[in-house]
Amino acid sequence: MHSDREVSYRMKPQPSGLASLCKLPGRTGGKRRFARRPMGLLRALAAAAALALPLAPVAWAGSPVLVELFTSQGCSACPPADEMLTELAKRDDVVALALHVDYWDYIGWKDGFAIPGHTARQKGYAKAAGTRMIYTPHMVVDGKDHVTGTKPAPVNALIEAHKAEAEAVDLSVEKTANGLRIRASAGAPLGREAVVQVLRYIPSRKVEIQRGENAGKTITYANIVSGWDYRENWDGAAPLDVNVPLAGKGPAVVIIQEAGYGPVLAVSRIH
Repeated sequence: MHSDREVSYRMKPQPSGLASLCKLPGRTGGKRRFARRPMGLLRALAAAAALALPLAPVAWAGSPVLVELFTSQGCSACPPADEMLTELAKRDDVVALALHVDYWDYIGWKDGFAIPGHTARQKGYAKAAGTRMIYTPHMVVDGKDHVTGTKPAPVNALIEAHKAEAEAVDLSVEKTANGLRIRASAGAPLGREAVVQVLRYIPSRKVEIQRGENAGKTITYANIVSGWDYRENWDGAAPLDVNVPLAGKGPAVVIIQEAGYGPVLAVSRIH
């Protein structure tokens, strides 16, 4: 049994939207690390490891930090990460999202939450970080830092480090009769074009897994991303003010992110 699960893939040009980038030829051994973290973040990681920061609910009035977990019901290493995400989802200072991938469906259990676009997004992050490895459970913090999703201390350290960073974009989101009104402005010119994204998620769902590596387990999943509803490019030169229609009910998240799977510039959650 592995501490995490990895696959390699061939790089191909990134298509528009969230279509799958390429096929996964299979598993490969040997863990590949992502891009180096800045020294400030490394010091924060060391401090958090020493303090063993708890994943308790945190009240926070500032802009939250986006934590994306790439996970699968078919991965034996993922349940501890799924449990950690459930705790992170309770915090006001974090927008925690579970993106279920489909590349482990062949090992005995098909993940009912898996979307090919989630696999494509993970590949996009890997390409941006200069690696050909993707794995589960994998967390990405604010689109920039990568960590195994079973390590609370490094995850908390990264959250604290990103909370301390100055906000590049001021984001305001409010509900309307037909959807959302999104307004944003950049305090300084953006380094590159940004992508405005709106997604929907399922707050909680319990699943009885009958086959595969997690056979016999009942797992509660939190903040399960069910689809991206809207995407638009924004150069930041002029303030953004758009109305986005949304079908159905349930919470939504607005993400403004540097194009090419770069850093998250702003994020907002709407219940």
